[in-house]
Amino acid sequence: MRYDPVLHIVLHEPEIPPNAGNVGRTCVAIGAKMWLVRPIGFKLDDYYLRRAGLDYWDELEWEVADSWDHLLAALPPTARSPGWFFSAHADRPYTEAAYERGDVLVFGSESKGLPKDLLAAHPGRTLTIPSRPEVRSLNLSNCAAIVAYEAVRQWGGLS
Repeated sequence: MRYDPVLHIVLHEPEIPPNAGNVGRTCVAIGAKMWLVRPIGFKLDDYYLRRAGLDYWDELEWEVADSWDHLLAALPPTARSPGWFFSAHADRPYTEAAYERGDVLVFGSESKGLPKDLLAAHPGRTLTIPSRPEVRSLNLSNCAAIVAYEAVRQWGGLS
């Protein structure tokens, strides 16, 4: 089953297979497309990637981009680029954005986040999920789900 994605969720240089698998499951649940930007810290046939995504892989719209530039060239015309960029170091909370169908949501790697030059190029489009200072950052798959469901909430649901 193929669908016109309501969102494009980008994992920039992901490192941990279960996180990508869980993001894939969230994408299926809401009708989003998952993009993985290389380098990727695991094999695409990784057991843990498939296990976290359970039996949803056949339903998932997903694609691998060799680089950031390749991703930008591969995004369909319906994608609302440059999108929203998420960082634990941003000042603006994710709840202040007005999400629209077709938005591109960009999340960085688990250990490094998004590259500083990418964040600097989009200062008005950089958001954070607030947390207490005792926590450096939240889990990648949790972040993607929190933001994706905020977008869906703003639209009034999936229908």
